[in-house]
Amino acid sequence: MSTTPTDRLRALLEPLAAEAGLDLEEVRVTQAGSRRQVQVDVDADGGVDLDAVAEFSRLVSEALDESDLMGAAPYLLEVGSPGAERPLSEPRHWRRAVGRLAAVKLVDGAELTARVLESDEDGALVEVQPVKGRGRPKERRLEFAEVARARVQVEFNRKDEEPVDAAADIADVDADEEEEEA
Repeated sequence: MSTTPTDRLRALLEPLAAEAGLDLEEVRVTQAGSRRQVQVDVDADGGVDLDAVAEFSRLVSEALDESDLMGAAPYLLEVGSPGAERPLSEPRHWRRAVGRLAAVKLVDGAELTARVLESDEDGALVEVQPVKGRGRPKERRLEFAEVARARVQVEFNRKDEEPVDAAADIADVDADEEEEEA
């Protein structure tokens, strides 16, 4: 039997998430003034859209209202996704991060920045970025047992992606519209 309120809440919500095709990533309950704040993060392969979050939020609200887990005190419910800089703590997180850059701290204390190339249940193949841009990236196999913690990094300007030519895209749309009118 679960002992903490968060464990009991997770036990209530995990089947709902699975039924909705979602992974329950995190459940947090914090005190916010006279209310409690219940934060629930869900994810799925391919990400979650606003409609899925809204529907799951409705299911969670109904389940909490029907149970006595929150007691009589008011609470604020927030349902969302883990966010852009999500932690990589499960094999599914690494699988979903393929192509993304990650900051990794190893159990031996070393730190590295690497692009996730592929992942399986035991580890990930990564491309380690050179320190201060010197040298070439090198592939390395990271076993999950070697990783103390890892987090996806936000990239605003990837060097290996072609820049988007907005003017060309607009011209293509204008040309398509002219063809439809003719």
